[in-house]
Amino acid sequence: MSDVSGLPEDMKKAYGTASSTPSAEPSPHSRSAIIDSSPWHGLWALTNRELKKWYKNPVILLLSLIQPVLWLGLFGKAMNFNAIFTDGAFSIPGLDIPKEVINQLGNMLMLNVFGTSDYFSFLAVGMLSFIVIFTAMFSGMSIVWDRRLGTLNKVMSTPVARGSIVMSKILSSVIRSIVQAAIILVLAVLFGLSTTGITPLGVLGTFTSLALLSFGFSSIFLMLALRSTNQNTQMAIVNLLNLPLLFGSNALFPAGFMPEWLQAFVKVNPISYATDIGRQLLLGAGGMASLAFDFAYLAAFAAAFSAIGIVLSWRFLTK
Repeated sequence: MSDVSGLPEDMKKAYGTASSTPSAEPSPHSRSAIIDSSPWHGLWALTNRELKKWYKNPVILLLSLIQPVLWLGLFGKAMNFNAIFTDGAFSIPGLDIPKEVINQLGNMLMLNVFGTSDYFSFLAVGMLSFIVIFTAMFSGMSIVWDRRLGTLNKVMSTPVARGSIVMSKILSSVIRSIVQAAIILVLAVLFGLSTTGITPLGVLGTFTSLALLSFGFSSIFLMLALRSTNQNTQMAIVNLLNLPLLFGSNALFPAGFMPEWLQAFVKVNPISYATDIGRQLLLGAGGMASLAFDFAYLAAFAAAFSAIGIVLSWRFLTK
């Protein structure tokens, strides 16, 4: 019998390890009760195993939220463009302009540049995409650790499909990303995010786009880890791609004011489209593309790379 020690209890039961008389041939009815070879059962068992590592250790959740919270609290509040465009831009010595006129001109500039009169709200929506991509980047680490600890050998000795192994890690990453993004959204509201344009349908659409974004990037980073045995390699990849993906998007600054070569990268960066959806649905800001195109782009991105990840797992996922 294959060594399945260390697997979740429901997987042990699913693959017959709970049988008290292994020499006795069970009846067809008892066999169906013991062995559940459904791919959905294996997928859920592995996904639940990945999630337990996370929600049973709240310190990991807390640490994953520190960086985006710092961006919101420090960078978001320090870059007070509202004051620059009002008190700074039109406060010319010797030129007496009424305060009301200065505020109106400043708000017009903010709306023209950022699509909203509040830069913090502009940044906060970008941070939702940031927490998603940051979580997805570390999804590949789980395969590396499972291989090093021997857990991957035990999982692959069961009848569960290799595609389910990869998909379970993708789904757990998506769930973690959505939960963490929801926490960041609540914190952003407490910090001062404008809530005038927020609706339940807008929140649903925003988190749908974030789920698609997480699905695609989790697939990419899991593909990169299929044959890896060194966690330092994965960390190097994360550190290499983290900030370029963030700054090469519209998460922090409007793409229309960037150099042309960088605008070209922004237009193919999926983070830009997820952020664009959030700003249109949560802030009512103008978008770089229509909502239909944004969702179609993210759906194609998620479907393409998840399919590639499953195909590659059949060939390259080894013990």
